[in-house]
Amino acid sequence: MPVNHRLLFLLFLLSFETAQRLVSGDPNDEACLTNLRQSLEDPANNLRNWTKSFFSNPCSGFSSYLHGVICNNGRIYKLSLTNLSLRGSISPFLSNCTNLQSLDLSSNQISGEIPPQLQFLVNLAVLNLSANRLSGQISPQLALCAYLNVIDLHDNQLSGQIPYQFGLLARLSAFDVSNNKLSGQIPSNLAMRNGNLPRFNASSFIGNKKLFGYPLEEMKNKGLSIMAIVGIGLGSGIASLVISFTGVCIWLKITEKKMEEEEGKISHSMPVY
Repeated sequence: MPVNHRLLFLLFLLSFETAQRLVSGDPNDEACLTNLRQSLEDPANNLRNWTKSFFSNPCSGFSSYLHGVICNNGRIYKLSLTNLSLRGSISPFLSNCTNLQSLDLSSNQISGEIPPQLQFLVNLAVLNLSANRLSGQISPQLALCAYLNVIDLHDNQLSGQIPYQFGLLARLSAFDVSNNKLSGQIPSNLAMRNGNLPRFNASSFIGNKKLFGYPLEEMKNKGLSIMAIVGIGLGSGIASLVISFTGVCIWLKITEKKMEEEEGKISHSMPVY
């Protein structure tokens, strides 16, 4: 085969393979979308075009046929499914979307735990799962997503402690776990920066009854406020005085009665002159 023919043949093969990749999409993205759709319930039918025929090729350059999907160079770059009345759970197979940089499932009714497998989203910068019904503990493994800038988990039912590892995320600029069921002490590396400068304020942590430490009020971890302790002390003192006074009155009454009885006995026993 002449050289020119061989060169043309190689160019044809390369263009064919490129076209085939564009038609078929990325198999990891396909698995990611397929499993996510299976784990979510969509009573409002907002994901009606999330069908198998689109999962094999969800991207067309930077755009996508799927609601809430944004692409970059043929890969899923952003998933934004907010305020769609979605139920169900978060699929651990979301970790297959390895190019994902923003995941926003906020303001739905999604329940269950946050899958620790999200740690494999190594490019993730934004994680917003707020205003759902998520429960269980927050996995410290999520801190392996080293590029995280935003962690927003407010208004859920998450329990346990805030992972200390979150404070090690150097790029973290927004953090909110308010209005959950978290407990324990707020990690110092989330409350303060190097040089004793505040990092995140109280609004990031309020609404967790068993959470304490700076920047929340320091007395929160001691169970009772100073005013409550003083009030209890005063109340106990007054109660003791009332009880003591009542006891003395009763004792005097009994003593007086006995003395009257004794005087009666003596007057009867004395002779009449």
